[in-house]
Amino acid sequence: MTREEIIRMAREAGFEIGSVTNAIYAPTSCETELERFAALVAAAEREKIADEWSMCVQSDLENGVKSLNEQAAKDWFKNYPETAKFGEWLSARGQA
Repeated sequence: MTREEIIRMAREAGFEIGSVTNAIYAPTSCETELERFAALVAAAEREKIADEWSMCVQSDLENGVKSLNEQAAKDWFKNYPETAKFGEWLSARGQA
């Protein structure tokens, strides 16, 4: 996490300028803010990990589908070679 993200979460948790300094004199005064801050940091980390995991899964799926499609196309043309002639015929028709 960046410094700015941590500061934003601290402010979102209720920390204000001077609240940590004041906590030296009254330690329990920022306990609630610290708990909220810890929860925000944990949630942000979980979200980041989930996003990275999701991107990896998506990438693997895309690569797997591409691989399957390429193999399926090769198998199709191997099993049905006459279909390759259709592409040639269509190209010739387009030039006519």
